[in-house]
Amino acid sequence: MKSPLEQLVGSDAAARLTTAREADRYHDACGVFGVHGHPEAAHLTYLGLYALQHRGQESAGIATSNGKEHFVHRAMGLVGDVFHEKILRLLPGRHAVGHVRYSTTGESSLRNAQPFCATTDGGPLALAHNGNLVNAGAIRRELEGRGSILTSTSDSEVIVHLLARSRESSPEDRLIDALSRVKGAYSLVMLTDDALVAARDPFGFRPLSLARLGGAWIVASETCAFDLIGAEFERDLEPGEVVVIRRGRLRTLRPFARAPRQAFCIFEQIYFARPDSNVIGHSVYQFRKELGRILARENPVPADMIVPVLDSGNAAALGYAEESGIPYETALIRNQYVKRTFIEPSASIRDFRVRIKHNAPKGLVGGKRVVLVEDSIVRGTTLLKLVGLIRQAGATEVHVRVSSPPNIGPCHYGIDTPTREELIAYRHSVEEIRQVLGADTLGYLSLEGLRQASRHLKHGICDACFSDDYPIPVDAESEPPQLSLFRPIEADEDPVAGG
Repeated sequence: MKSPLEQLVGSDAAARLTTAREADRYHDACGVFGVHGHPEAAHLTYLGLYALQHRGQESAGIATSNGKEHFVHRAMGLVGDVFHEKILRLLPGRHAVGHVRYSTTGESSLRNAQPFCATTDGGPLALAHNGNLVNAGAIRRELEGRGSILTSTSDSEVIVHLLARSRESSPEDRLIDALSRVKGAYSLVMLTDDALVAARDPFGFRPLSLARLGGAWIVASETCAFDLIGAEFERDLEPGEVVVIRRGRLRTLRPFARAPRQAFCIFEQIYFARPDSNVIGHSVYQFRKELGRILARENPVPADMIVPVLDSGNAAALGYAEESGIPYETALIRNQYVKRTFIEPSASIRDFRVRIKHNAPKGLVGGKRVVLVEDSIVRGTTLLKLVGLIRQAGATEVHVRVSSPPNIGPCHYGIDTPTREELIAYRHSVEEIRQVLGADTLGYLSLEGLRQASRHLKHGICDACFSDDYPIPVDAESEPPQLSLFRPIEADEDPVAGG
C-alpha cells in the first residue's frame, strides 16, 4: 500500500524526497565576513564565521593580508573543525575576509570553497560572495571562449575572472566593472593588499552590514556576528552601494543605476537569518512574532496548546499564542546533540530519522488539541512525520499553521531550493496537503498578511517563491557546469579503491 506521500507525488519522487541528501528544509547559500585594520583579523573572522555558521555548513575559508602578502586556508566542514589555533597563527595580517558556504550553484567540493583567491596584474585579491548570478552560464561560456580557465563550478568565480580582465586601474574600479556585467544577487567582500571592498547588488537581495570595533571596520552578512566580537553596528549597506575601506577610511560609491525595484529576500526574515540579528533595520525575532500574530488572526482554531517546530517556528508560535490566548508549550523536544551521521537500526523502529531529532512527551500532549506552528512547508516529508509523532503521543487533534504563504516557486537568487515540481504546494491545494500531512486542519499565512508584516521594513521585498513574481528574469542556460576531469578526493577516501 502506498504512503500518503507516494500517493501525492508518486513512488519514485517520494523515494528521492526522503533521501538524506535532500533534507526537507531550505538552505541559504552562504555568509560573508570582513575585517579591516585589526591586529587579530583572522581570529575575529573565525568568530564572525562561527556566528554565521547557520548560513552554510559545507565549507569555510579565511584569507588575510599583511599589506604585502596574502594567506588563505579553506576546507570542507564546519568552522570549528576547519580552523584551530595553529592554523589561525598561520594567517597573519590586519585585514581579512571569510566565508561559509552551502552550495546553490556548483557542487559541494573543496574547489568551490571560498574565498576565491587570484593574482592579477593589479595585485592579489580574495573574494567571498553570497548570492546567485542568473547570467553566470552565459558569461562563463564567453570567458571560456576567450581562453579563461575556470577551476570551479561556482558562479562566484565568474566575478573573479571578469575582474582580472578589467582594464580599470584600481581594484575597486575593476570590481565595479566586473559587477556591471553580472545579473542577480550579490553581497560580497573583496580583500586586496591594503583595502577591504564590500558591495551589494542594486536590488538588495541579500543582507550586508557595517560595524566598528575600535579603529577597525567590520563587514558581515548579519549583525549577530558583530554581537559576538563586541563590534558596534553602524548601518546596512544600501542596495547598489560599494564601500571601499583603505588606511582606516571609508569611502562610499554608488556606481550602478537604480534598480526598478528593491527586492530584499523576505525568506531571510522568515527563516534564514538568526533571530537575534537585525536585518534591513528590523529585528528578525520581532518580525517572526508578528507573522505569528497575523497567522492567528487569519487562521484561528480552538485548541489547548501552541507548539513550535523547533527551532525555526519558535517566534511565530509565540506570536500565535499571544494573539490567540492559547498557552505556548515546547511539546516537541529536540535532541541538540544529533550528529550529521549515525548508525541506523533496522526498519523495525518506526520513523527513526524523525525520532532521533524530536520527541513528543505523552504526558504533555495526551488528550490535548495541538496547534503545530512551522515557518514553511517545502516538500512536507518532515512535517508529515511530526504530525504522526504528536498523534502517537496521544493528541486528540493536530492543527498545522504555517507562518508563510505556500511555496510555489524556486529561488534563483541565492537559496538552495527544490525544483518547482518538487514543491508540495506547487501542484496541490491546501486541502490535498492537509490530507497528506494527516492534520485536522492546515492554515497558511496569506501573501497579503506577509506583505502587511513587511510594510515597516526599510526596503522593498522579493517574495517570488510565494508570488511567482521574479524581479530579474532567469537565464535558462545558467545551470552550473559539470566538471569531471579532476575530482578532488576527500581526506578519508581511498584513492585506489575500486581498482
